[in-house]
Amino acid sequence: MTTATPATTIEQLNQDCFCFSLDREALAHALDTELGQPGLSALVRERCPSVFAAQPVFVAAAQLQRIAQVVRAVESVVALPAYREQVLAAAPAIARVPGVDTGPQGVCYGYDFHLDHGHLGLIEINTNAGGAMLNAVLARAQRSCCLAMDTMVPTLASVAAFEQRIVDMFRREWRLAGHTRLLASIAIVDMVPEQQYLYAEFLLFQRLFERHGLNAVIADPAALQWRDGVLWHGDLAIDLVYNRLTDFYLEQPGNAALRDAWLQQGVVLTPHPQAHALYADKRQLALFSDAARLQSLGVPEATRQILLENVPHAEVVNAADAERLWAARRGLFFKPVAGYGSRAAYRGDKLTRRVWQEILAGDYVAQAIVPPGERLIEDDDTAQTMKFDLRAYAYGGEVQWVAARLYQGQTTNFRTPGGGFAPVYSTVDASGRTLRHVDGEHASYVFLIDDAGGVHAVPHALYVALARHEATAPMLAGQTLRLADWYVRLNDGEPDAVVNETYGLVRIDAQGQVESVAAPADAGWPTVAERERMRALLFEPAAPTV
Repeated sequence: MTTATPATTIEQLNQDCFCFSLDREALAHALDTELGQPGLSALVRERCPSVFAAQPVFVAAAQLQRIAQVVRAVESVVALPAYREQVLAAAPAIARVPGVDTGPQGVCYGYDFHLDHGHLGLIEINTNAGGAMLNAVLARAQRSCCLAMDTMVPTLASVAAFEQRIVDMFRREWRLAGHTRLLASIAIVDMVPEQQYLYAEFLLFQRLFERHGLNAVIADPAALQWRDGVLWHGDLAIDLVYNRLTDFYLEQPGNAALRDAWLQQGVVLTPHPQAHALYADKRQLALFSDAARLQSLGVPEATRQILLENVPHAEVVNAADAERLWAARRGLFFKPVAGYGSRAAYRGDKLTRRVWQEILAGDYVAQAIVPPGERLIEDDDTAQTMKFDLRAYAYGGEVQWVAARLYQGQTTNFRTPGGGFAPVYSTVDASGRTLRHVDGEHASYVFLIDDAGGVHAVPHALYVALARHEATAPMLAGQTLRLADWYVRLNDGEPDAVVNETYGLVRIDAQGQVESVAAPADAGWPTVAERERMRALLFEPAAPTV
């Protein structure tokens, strides 16, 4: 493994770390035995061979924290009566079923972000986001390749906790619908599910539910029957439907039984049509990025600031603005209002006049482009650059897990060799647990300071790996950096006070290995500004670090 320059630790790891974290045998075991059923690994290899990436994506801790802030900000806006009234007034009638406002919230939301050189951009919200259980399997199959990775690899305990949160989420939806008896049965519903690209995930959800004592079936909506006030699948009465349909307002004839059950509130449907209208309709991206509209709704200033900084500006495409939008198209991405899975979505610089006329005639939004991140991977001994986005799985405004998706081309596709879902590695893991070298009630934090006075937090395990020659940093070859190692007392797991400070000079040899660590010649450093920056990084974890 090679490491990064201190100035861009995370970004350089995405360029220089070619370590394979995916254990294929462990993955097959998780699919066939631990979580799934015999033959599931073969199904994945045949149906979706590019759904799991072999290498992780590195993301700074502050960006994960920022993602959580954006999710909470969106949730707080959606909760406003003025927002709901405004949005639902323009939505189909099926999104305004009485009593839904205080009922189920919707499971497995996916907040999708691009991350370009530290600039985070929310590109869309999905209310039927796939991949949660696939990422649980992927996390179980991660292996550390060196000491630097030890604290970044998800633990089995963290994955088990994620799976438990998934089950608890469905049970909470049942309770929010007003039921007091225990949830007994779940139908996982999609059109011709056996032919879906991610059918393997349906099987994983089914096994998860069964392990927790729930009857679970996978069904086409046409196989459901609504009779005597109950939704049936054969002889099984269905309590709750996990909705994976992309017919968000249940308009297709094959969804008639599910539509009737929903309209009469005879089944708990999650996510439901109202959830799509409030969160996933692309027109809401225009509202979330409009300062005046947010202020008119009574959104607090701090919440407005979070949204305006992290939701790229979007607007509904109107024919009256055609000339202006065409002139600005190279900086825009055009998305259908009711689109999903990047279907019929176009980068402005790829538009033809024919497609442009289709956009003007359809319901589209134009969103300012935030480029995706980049990850250099090694495939068949050849390095290639992949794009990546980040998907935060959330429920009730709380992030449950963060995963990356590697791809090439215009949009995420799960068809790129070497691409697919990738685990997110950071100074905190995907569940938000802080990672550092902890000794009881104390922890060590390492900073490197460059000649320009730039202060860069370095994961403790990564520095130890460099010092033990278990990692190299060729881009630092021949340089000398100042080292600060602070020993900190913790209070309830968080930094409370600096107990001891150790300083040194780190010399990197021509091969990028740590050559020596010596006492600094000048006892007058760090400067006041450098010390303030280190304290900010330590005691203000939400401050940007990239």
